[in-house]
Amino acid sequence: MSMKSELKRKTLHLTGLSVPLLYLLLGQKVTIGFVATALIVFIILEPFRIVEELRDKVKRKLGLYVREEVIALVEKELEAISREHEKYSIGAHIYFTVGALIIVCFFPKDIAIGAITVATLGDAIAAIIGKPFGKHRFKNGKSVEGSLAYFVTAFLILFVLIDLPHALIGALAGMLAEFYELPPDDNFSNQIAVAIAIYAFRRIFF
Repeated sequence: MSMKSELKRKTLHLTGLSVPLLYLLLGQKVTIGFVATALIVFIILEPFRIVEELRDKVKRKLGLYVREEVIALVEKELEAISREHEKYSIGAHIYFTVGALIIVCFFPKDIAIGAITVATLGDAIAAIIGKPFGKHRFKNGKSVEGSLAYFVTAFLILFVLIDLPHALIGALAGMLAEFYELPPDDNFSNQIAVAIAIYAFRRIFF
């Protein structure tokens, strides 16, 4: 994926910050409703994203071929920012939304806000720094520079939102989850790893 497409993808991912922002401003119940609604919409639309025949059928039904060039442009942009495996399977937005819903439902407010914010911003900064400036790469394609960028971003976010010890643990957990791309998808596992690590650390030491 080109750097331009990567930036577009990460810009789209940053919409995930609406979840912690909503939680901060309006509380847990409203946020759960928002995320659950988004998940339902995503699940309904996902088959149309993956299966071209379904998209064509809907376009014919709605008479959307009148503006076929506009729709074709949108489809082209979406394809450009999709990972290869996402073109034929579940997209990152589904995994992110499921992870965010679990975290908002079952973790304390500060951990939920911190974990989702870290997963969203940390991932974006790691890609922006690692892709063009990553000179020291591992076998999986990740770079030392990108991983450090993630760690520093995560640490600063959690230090501001919680405190120093939690920031160190959460940033380390998130960086490792991002580096190893834990299944089923790093957009799910990253935020879950941060939330679980911070929660476990708090239960044991505080």
